[in-house]
Amino acid sequence: MTALTALIRRDIRIALRVGGGALIGVLFFLTVVVLMPFAVGPDLALLSRLGPAILWLGALLASLLTLDRLFMADHEDGSLDLITMSRTPLELACASKALAHWLAAGLPLIVATPVLGLLLNLDMVATGAVALTLLAGTPALTFTGMIGAALAVTLHRGGLLMAVLVLPLSIPVLIFGVAASQAAIVGPMTFGAPFSILCALSLVSLVIGPFAAAASLKHGLD
Repeated sequence: MTALTALIRRDIRIALRVGGGALIGVLFFLTVVVLMPFAVGPDLALLSRLGPAILWLGALLASLLTLDRLFMADHEDGSLDLITMSRTPLELACASKALAHWLAAGLPLIVATPVLGLLLNLDMVATGAVALTLLAGTPALTFTGMIGAALAVTLHRGGLLMAVLVLPLSIPVLIFGVAASQAAIVGPMTFGAPFSILCALSLVSLVIGPFAAAASLKHGLD
């Protein structure tokens, strides 16, 4: 546990540095939300109706933007070989790196959601619902994206391959995240059903993601 805690702290410190990736994701999220009202127009009712989908799409793209550095930096400086050869199971190391990435890059998106919701004419109840669904769904984006990052780490131009692999796997999370947000704001669906499925997707990715990523890394580094 000491080794895993040290790995989480190290990855968080690296992500929070200038150019580490965490700030880039938040700025990209901000850019998407700020530009969308200019594209949609001054219709406040339309902005309010599209707000949850815009916030979710921005969070999805911002998460994908920073995922390519999840293993790439460690591979470049040789740290990934040390992690692979250490006594700590590679599956736990992958889970720790994904957790650190979510804390550094995913959690700031959730914190920024209530403020950015004001730009989309969302009230406090609506932004709270979107933030809650992002809290439940963004771990699924991180742990699913970790599989693509592990597959792409040893490949030239692997970032493009990662996007092709991860985006289809992220579509169910996006669908149920937006559905739960819309149900909490306008109905007529109940909030519990899509939110429960969203939580289930995060739990499934939490179980499958580390094992799939570890297997990909072992195969790619051999």
